[in-house]
Amino acid sequence: MRPNLNLMKATLTGALGGLLFGFDTVVIAGAIGALVKLYDLDPHKEGLTVAIGLVGTVIGALGAGQIGQRLGSRETLRLTAVLYVISAAGCAFAWGWSSFLVFRFIGGLGIGASSVLGPVYIAELSPAKWRGRFVALFQFNVVFGIMLAYLSNYVIRTMHLGATEWRWQVGIAGIPAVAFLIMLFGIPRSPRWSASRERIDEALEVLKLMGDPDPEAELADIREALKQEHASAHERVFKWKYRYPLFLAISIGAFNQLAGINAILYYINDIFGAAGYSQLSGDQKAIAIGATNLLFTMVGMSVIDKLGRKTLLLIGAAGTATCLAIVAWIFSSNTHQSMLVWILVTYIGFFALSQGAVIWVYIGEVFPTSVRSKGQGVGSASHWFMNAAIAETFPIVVHSMSTATPFVFFSIMTAVQFFTVLLTYPETKGQTLEALQRKLVAAD
Repeated sequence: MRPNLNLMKATLTGALGGLLFGFDTVVIAGAIGALVKLYDLDPHKEGLTVAIGLVGTVIGALGAGQIGQRLGSRETLRLTAVLYVISAAGCAFAWGWSSFLVFRFIGGLGIGASSVLGPVYIAELSPAKWRGRFVALFQFNVVFGIMLAYLSNYVIRTMHLGATEWRWQVGIAGIPAVAFLIMLFGIPRSPRWSASRERIDEALEVLKLMGDPDPEAELADIREALKQEHASAHERVFKWKYRYPLFLAISIGAFNQLAGINAILYYINDIFGAAGYSQLSGDQKAIAIGATNLLFTMVGMSVIDKLGRKTLLLIGAAGTATCLAIVAWIFSSNTHQSMLVWILVTYIGFFALSQGAVIWVYIGEVFPTSVRSKGQGVGSASHWFMNAAIAETFPIVVHSMSTATPFVFFSIMTAVQFFTVLLTYPETKGQTLEALQRKLVAAD
C-alpha cells in the first residue's frame, strides 16, 4: 500500500513548520555580523542576539504540549504560523537592538511549538509502516530551510543592498510563514486527538481519509490504549511510570546539541573567518554545508525504517566525534585550514544521516498518546535549552579561550552519546505507537 494524496498533503503541511524552523533559526548567521557592527555588540551581546530566539523555543516547546493537548496539534500549529509572520515582519522593521531581540524571541516561541507539534501531528496521522519516513519529512524540511537560509543570505549579499541588507535577510522568512498559515486550513485533526475527546466518528473518518487499510481495527487499538492510560488533557508527563521515555527524550534532545551542530550552523561565518576565509567565501561554503545536510538527511530518511533508529545514532556518533576532534586539531595547531570545509562537510553528513533524521521521530514514538505532545515538549525543551546555552556561550568561549576549545568539548560529548545509545536506547522501528507504549511505560 502506498500513501494516498490526503495523507501526503497533511504530512507535507505539518512538515512545512520544519522549513520555517530551520530557516528562522539559521538565517541569523548571515545577519549577525551586520548587527554586531550596527549596535556595537561585545561577545556577550552577540551570543544573546543569537540565543534570545532559542530562549523563546524552550518556552514554546514546554507550553506547546499543554496547548496541543487541549486544542489539538492542528489548531496550535496555526498559532505558531501567526508567530512566525509577526517575527519576520518585526525583525525586518526593528527600530533598535532591543526590539530586534523581542521579535526574535517571538519567532522562537513559534519554532519551539512547531518542533513539538509538527512531528506529533505527523506521527499520530501516519501508519506504522510509513511513520519513520513521514516524521523524518519534518527534519528534511528543517535542513531544507537551513539550506534555503544560507542560499538566501548569499543571494541577498550579492545584491549589495548596503545598510538594509540584514533586514532583507531576516524579513524574507515572512513569505513561507504566510504560506504555512494558509495551508494549515486544509488539513484534518489528528485521529488520536479526536478519539481522546470521544469524537469517534470524526477519528474514524480521518483514518479512512488517510487511507488506513483497516480503520476500525486501528481505531479500536487507539481507544484501548487511551482507556488503559486513562487519557485526559490533565495527564501529567512527569510521573515515575514515564521515567524511561523521559530519559530517552531528554537525553537525545541534549546530545543533539552537545554534538555542536547549531553552534556550527549559527556561527559558520565566524568559524570560516577564523580559518582565514572571507565573508562572501564563507557564505558560499555555508551553502555547501546546507546542501550536504539536505542530501544526507534524505539518505537517513530512506534507511531509517530499514536500519533502525539506534543503528543510525551509533554510526553518526562515531563519525561526528571523529570529525569534531579533527576540527579541534586544525584550530589548535593552526595548520591544514584548507581541510576545514571538507571535515565540516563530512561532519554534517554523519550528523544529518543519524541524529538529524532520528531525533524528532524518536521523541514522537516513545510516549503514549495521552502525554505525547507534552513528552515531545520535554524532549524539545531539552534540545532547545542546550541549544540556547551553547549558542550564548560559544562566542564567549572562543573569545576568552580559543576556537579549538568548544570542538574538543563537542567531540567528547558525542563519544559519551555513543556509549549511552549503545547501552540504554531501545530500537523502535516497525512497531505501532500502542505496542511501544506497552513496552516503554512502566506499570503504576
